[in-house]
Amino acid sequence: MNSMNILLVDDDLFLRDMYASKFVEGGHKVDAVSNGEEGLSRIKDGDIDVVLLDMVMPGMTGLDFLKKAKEDKATENIKFVVLSNQGEESDQEAARKAGAAGYIIKAESIPSDVVKKVQALVGESKQ
Repeated sequence: MNSMNILLVDDDLFLRDMYASKFVEGGHKVDAVSNGEEGLSRIKDGDIDVVLLDMVMPGMTGLDFLKKAKEDKATENIKFVVLSNQGEESDQEAARKAGAAGYIIKAESIPSDVVKKVQALVGESKQ
């Protein structure tokens, strides 16, 4: 399986560290930032395959981040996957409309399942 360069955008340090370690165990490279502004500046540096983002963050929400990121031509090959506790259908629909490739609800998935779901969404699970 190919290694992915993943950017985690979540204000919860504990969750960021936990998901980062699971992706690293899976052979992926992970960078983590605590807010949307940092995330936007990080994706401009290039070399990101997947952005995992939370919906509820101080300052810029995940939805705002997604909309801003998708405006930039440099992000056209990046897959954006929402990883959130916001499980409402309306939240999921809004994220999809804004360009999210997938939506994973934190409470419904253990971290190793999140890794598998992201790999499947990105098509990396095919050997």
